[in-house]
Amino acid sequence: MEKNPAKQLTALIVRSLDICAKYLSDDVYTRLREMQRQAGLQNGENILEQRMYDAMFKDLEMADKLNRPCCQDTGVIQFFAEAGTAFPYLAELESCLREAVIQATTSVPLRPNVVEIFEEKNTGNNTGKHIPWIDWEIVPGSDKIRFYVYLAGGGCSLPGFAKVFMPLEGYEEAVKAVFDQIVSLGINACPPLLVGIGLAGQADTAAKLSKKALLRFIGTKNGNPKAAELEDKLLSSLNSIGMGPAGFSGSNSIMAVHIEEAGRHTATFAAALSTGCWAHRRTVVEINADLSYEVISHKRLDNAIF
Repeated sequence: MEKNPAKQLTALIVRSLDICAKYLSDDVYTRLREMQRQAGLQNGENILEQRMYDAMFKDLEMADKLNRPCCQDTGVIQFFAEAGTAFPYLAELESCLREAVIQATTSVPLRPNVVEIFEEKNTGNNTGKHIPWIDWEIVPGSDKIRFYVYLAGGGCSLPGFAKVFMPLEGYEEAVKAVFDQIVSLGINACPPLLVGIGLAGQADTAAKLSKKALLRFIGTKNGNPKAAELEDKLLSSLNSIGMGPAGFSGSNSIMAVHIEEAGRHTATFAAALSTGCWAHRRTVVEINADLSYEVISHKRLDNAIF
């Protein structure tokens, strides 16, 4: 590693982007294996469903073997940082994140996807105005930083929405809107999907929470029992649609449903939807003040990869 702290931090972020593009996190990989087994047990006659899962794992095997991204659409890079106020390199972090994206575009490689609005020109290095997108949360007194690298292909955004409902419409209309979007546009996001739902009083708050819901590890539940119950009900109901892997029909369409909520105004009820594809690519890294680090999301991988 470089002795210069900024270069060392940048190199670490580049490596995190590389891992994110080529290897699924432990929770996503495990859930897909589980769904593959369920498809074989429940629908032994649905050969196409089983073959789609086989193709997904063959893709992951080839990505590892050839050292290539597991999906050619490596998205518009987003970072979600939980930043300790005592982390010594906080001032340099944003420039390091941006430089890391530029370097990773060549080294990983990441497909250049960023097009500047109005100019309608691809920047060629995955950076642009406000891109990479960085979402900050402050952790008072901590000297660590935990950041989430998130790569989502363009199809993942197609089912997304944020809408404010009249207060009496509430939960029922919000759930209906989620179903309408998944039924009409979910296939574009390459199922089986991870469904993130945000509930709040404003559209922008709900939208942010729906994306934050995608960062949660599969298998975790909302801490509110009523929200956790709704997550389970929606998972069962959305799977009953029968969309199946890659939209070729089958018993499993949804990996998980995650809900995040915020207090709302008495007169409004907002809901938002974000979706992650079967190759839901996020890396979670925790960095200490001395720049030692842990890759939390990919513990199954050999240490040599890090």
